[in-house]
Amino acid sequence: MKALWKSYANVSLILKITVALILGVIVGLIFGPDTAVLAPLGDLLLRLLTFLIVPLIFFTLIVGINQSKIGDLGRMGGKVFLFYTLSSAFAIVVGLTVASIFQPGSGMQLDGSETFDVPDNPGFTSVLLNIVPSNIISAFSEMNLLGIIFTAFAFGIAISYMRSSAEFGELGNHLMKTINALNEATLIVLKAILQYVPIGIFAIMAQTVGSQGLDTLGSLLGMVAVLYIAIAVQIALYTIAMLVFKVNPLHFFKHARTPMLTAFVTQSSSGTLPLTLDAARGLGIPKSLYGFSLPLGATINMDGAAIRIAVSAIFAANIIGDPLSLSEMFMVVLIGTLATIGTAGIPGAGIVMIATVFVQLGLPMEAVALLTAIDALVGMGATMLNVTGDLAGSKLIDQSEKRRGTAKA
Repeated sequence: MKALWKSYANVSLILKITVALILGVIVGLIFGPDTAVLAPLGDLLLRLLTFLIVPLIFFTLIVGINQSKIGDLGRMGGKVFLFYTLSSAFAIVVGLTVASIFQPGSGMQLDGSETFDVPDNPGFTSVLLNIVPSNIISAFSEMNLLGIIFTAFAFGIAISYMRSSAEFGELGNHLMKTINALNEATLIVLKAILQYVPIGIFAIMAQTVGSQGLDTLGSLLGMVAVLYIAIAVQIALYTIAMLVFKVNPLHFFKHARTPMLTAFVTQSSSGTLPLTLDAARGLGIPKSLYGFSLPLGATINMDGAAIRIAVSAIFAANIIGDPLSLSEMFMVVLIGTLATIGTAGIPGAGIVMIATVFVQLGLPMEAVALLTAIDALVGMGATMLNVTGDLAGSKLIDQSEKRRGTAKA
């Protein structure tokens, strides 16, 4: 038994995940709805990953802050926000362009029976205020990522001040040693959880395919295909940007593929965050950057959701036989970019974003009900792109910081 476990542990994680994906699809197609019996195994993976999110974000960010100058953090933070905003806008443009070429939804009609209750949009102001939690305990217990980031920043800066203070220097250094030890302990737990990831992915994939089957696509196959083409184009643009900034794309995707595949199966950017942070370490991105950029990106950077908004808008417009004009496409870019940020971290965010754009453009809400039929298939690709965009942005910003350092030298 020990030899069997050692053999399993020595196999590369990406190979184990790939095999798990293939086996999951096969088992799902063979056993269909009976694969529901595997649900606990998939739920366990999501619980294990979620279990690590809070300590990973909190300790990693505090350690990162204390490895950098405050001025550097402010500059990198500005770059992160700029990249996330521009990449979301660009993703919508990509989605509109690809969808305009392939015209998903042409020839389809609504039969009037489609209904769907859209979750309330809390608005940008509410999301902005949510960054500062009403109390620390609620931020951690409610998994408020923006609140946790704010708390880590506040205490990280305070510890940094203590370490540089003559009065509290020794106390601050002792406290920092404790935080470092807790951070390393969290990484050891993560290494153990990584061994279970393939099993959980197998269960989730089998259950998804078993419950939805190939019939899920139906007449909506064109919509799904167009969305994945747009996702491929966006990833190609990330690759071009890496080449421009002299980042090796092969090295990047070698480390990014594990969180990408996990995000694809779990459909959770936040749940994949422990693996994304681990990939950032492998890519050599400093903690001071990825400790902030990745948790924030998991909350507000949604390139996949942005593409989903664009393709869905073209799809709905074609269904009613009223293609979007250039001015309406511009509105999709503007409203969609704000929606991807303004609905950060709320339940049903993808549907809220689409509904927000549809309301502004007068598109039929009944089309949202149609889109829910392929929600899992669309969500898989969109979440994978979200995670890829977070990592790509962090790596590109890191490279720009290295260039700046070289230029100053």
